[in-house]
Amino acid sequence: MGALHAGHMALIDAATAAGLTPVVSIFVNPLQFGVGEDLARYPRTLESDVALCFEHGAALVWTPTAEVLYPEGFGTKVLPSEALTGVLCGAARPGHFTGVATVVTKLLRCVRPAVSFFGEKDYQQLCVIKNIHRDLHLDGRIQGIPTVREADGLALSSRNRYLSAAERAQATALIRTLRNAAIIIKKNGFLPDNDSKEAIDSVLSSGFSTVDYFEVRHGDDLRLVQPGDSLAAARVFIAARLGNTRLIDNIPVQG
Repeated sequence: MGALHAGHMALIDAATAAGLTPVVSIFVNPLQFGVGEDLARYPRTLESDVALCFEHGAALVWTPTAEVLYPEGFGTKVLPSEALTGVLCGAARPGHFTGVATVVTKLLRCVRPAVSFFGEKDYQQLCVIKNIHRDLHLDGRIQGIPTVREADGLALSSRNRYLSAAERAQATALIRTLRNAAIIIKKNGFLPDNDSKEAIDSVLSSGFSTVDYFEVRHGDDLRLVQPGDSLAAARVFIAARLGNTRLIDNIPVQG
């Protein structure tokens, strides 16, 4: 959606490494923003974004307008699986993943890529996209790319530029919490309630105002991990608010 960074460039690099011709779409999708969310202030740096894409080897950058993707009279939406969208970010953002599913379906139909690369930082989004790609028999395949992080572990995100210097320092509480949780889960086979509460309290004490969720789920279908479940694909997920910014992150338990 623009405001590109090294995480996005990793997707272009992955396409190049696979011997493909990289094509990038940049579009701030109004359909996935709810009432009161940050559509109006979402960072838009199109000129520098396009230049950055070409510097990293993109052969084409497509920048459609809302009028192109949602022409007058547009009324069709793609409704993804409730099992995937009724949890995590979807539980707090009704309609968000309908907007994601609709625009990604349109982009894939317009571009028809052999392989589409999406970052694992937005892991729930990746799961939704894989699901609609399969269910709607769309062309090509979907490939997830590991989250790109700063040296201190903070996941790269376009929304990080909203953070003040003080908030940027506080934001590292998320990755510390995720890594500590992964250690506990591997030891116990699950995350005990008291450890989960301590983790949430630690995030709040670091400066975050709220924790929307802190959960351990299976990476294939986003089911909650229960004691005795295999941890092979398990991931720890967190979303929390720091100042006016909502940050999300996740890591694999076995990573």
